[in-house]
Amino acid sequence: MAQNRVRIVDVADSLGLSTATVSKVIHGKTKKISDETVKRVQQELERSGYIPNMAGILLARNNSRIIGVVVNDHVKYEGRVLEDGFVMSSLNALSHEVNEKGYFLMIKTTSDISEIPVFASMWNMDGLILMGFCEVDYEKLRNQMRISFVVYDGYFEKCSKVVNLVINHYDGGYQAGKYLKSAVSGKGGGVDYLKELGHEKALCIADNFICMDKERIEGFRKAFEPGETLRWEIPKTEKERMSFYDDKYTQLLKSNVTAVFAVSDFYAVEFMKFLQEKNIRIPEDIQIIGFDDNMASRESNPSLTTIHQEAALRAKTAIECLEAMRNGVECETEIVLPVGLIKRESTRKL
Repeated sequence: MAQNRVRIVDVADSLGLSTATVSKVIHGKTKKISDETVKRVQQELERSGYIPNMAGILLARNNSRIIGVVVNDHVKYEGRVLEDGFVMSSLNALSHEVNEKGYFLMIKTTSDISEIPVFASMWNMDGLILMGFCEVDYEKLRNQMRISFVVYDGYFEKCSKVVNLVINHYDGGYQAGKYLKSAVSGKGGGVDYLKELGHEKALCIADNFICMDKERIEGFRKAFEPGETLRWEIPKTEKERMSFYDDKYTQLLKSNVTAVFAVSDFYAVEFMKFLQEKNIRIPEDIQIIGFDDNMASRESNPSLTTIHQEAALRAKTAIECLEAMRNGVECETEIVLPVGLIKRESTRKL
């Protein structure tokens, strides 16, 4: 038996029962089966080392306990989306949460939104979480699936059984801008001079100016007033970005920029390394703030000042919303979670 997989028919023959009876016990359909028979079957399953076909069992149930996560495999990730700090942090938090709640986590990466309904129905999922899909027709997607789903940072009109779970992107940018800005001249007025670093010119870098990146930069620029802000729309591949930075390097030195706000820790750490290779000292020559507070921000040298978002809180809220909607409970169509500034070594008072 150790070399050959134990089948339901083997268990049934050893007990003198029908395969239907054994199958019902395995699937938890025991209302019409005596307690003694259930116990005998369970003991034999354990003794024989029977390994159930979990896929078949889960698909046969009304609730599969499977939570699907679909991550947008955007071109900017260059085929390495699951290595991204934000994605890794989010998946780690979701994995912990679903384990605590007794669910199974199933992950799919794709840049094709049309694959999502097939993926969800194929596995009879209890709920779905979409990550990285910004401007999508979620109403149309909702009508193609029976299950409820949660979106991380979507931009769409409100629709039933879809929760848009966002962080306060604008406020995150605002906190970064307020921290870097030049303090107002004079005394009084409630200005906290210890929290404002004294910068008068800053650079914002992002690979687009839509959706959450737009909100982060708008918040930054508003808080940084009356200081001057420049914007770079950087390419989406690493090779192109390095060439872009080289082309812009001389212009950056002449611009008198003393601070950089990147819309993600990924871009902040990458740009910081580029500057260091050019012998630009951080924070002595230029200071940098990122956004997300992933592991790279804590391990970079110097460690990166950033805007923290709580991955665990987001994961917990996502699963709670999916459970509520499955039970017929109405949820808020948009839930905004807070963010906060984390001060580290890449910034300091001028």
